[in-house]
Amino acid sequence: MFKSRLACSLTALFMATGVSAAEFDFGAMTDAERDAFGAQVRAYLLENPQVIMEAVQVLEDRQAEQQAQGDLELVAAHSEELFNDGYSWVGGNPDGDVTIVEFFDYRCGFCRKAHPEVQALLESDGNIRYIAKEFPILGENSVISARFALAVREVAGDDAYKAANEALIALNSDMQEPVLRRLADTLELDADAVIAAMDGDDITQQLAQTRALAERLQISGTPSFVMGGQMIRGYLPLDAMQEVIAEERRDG
Repeated sequence: MFKSRLACSLTALFMATGVSAAEFDFGAMTDAERDAFGAQVRAYLLENPQVIMEAVQVLEDRQAEQQAQGDLELVAAHSEELFNDGYSWVGGNPDGDVTIVEFFDYRCGFCRKAHPEVQALLESDGNIRYIAKEFPILGENSVISARFALAVREVAGDDAYKAANEALIALNSDMQEPVLRRLADTLELDADAVIAAMDGDDITQQLAQTRALAERLQISGTPSFVMGGQMIRGYLPLDAMQEVIAEERRDG
């Protein structure tokens, strides 16, 4: 932290004096010159404390730009796995001009907050392709929920998966077998068939592939979105999502 603040302070001083860092050789100074320079830095910063925050903001902006650029490169490098993996559920408009991929966990509070806004976006736009990535990272109940949803799809198809997804995102119960059976009955599904399918090799493989992809994309939290070519790490309100989609269409 001290080194970071010192670097910011020096940056601010260089900016203020017009001296470039490349022209400045701290190691070539004598002890007396270094002491004098340190006193000048201290005096300048005490008189102009705002430059520290300005320098910190510049640093944070640069780091954000680097992160965004790195994310663009990650999305481009893994686009086939993201957009055409062959196993993830696809909703919205399958022929939409922009694709949204969401990595989510049914027990994630921000995923639950984002869910109705994502649905509102899909319904209001009508030209967005949506891909669901089951990414259970918050414990056993998350894993059971994801396995149940994928088993529902395997047993009863895409429409049933969508109904299960809607139910699970709002469900707060521990995912014990009686709860799973009641949920299957509510969805008018064969509870025995769904529960039997939950531990199938195909479902285990899907979850493993999604987790491996998330690791390659450096995704460690939910929700995480890929919107067109952009990575969005965390919750985004509806109006902000609409801005990203509009930007993707302009750039596309």
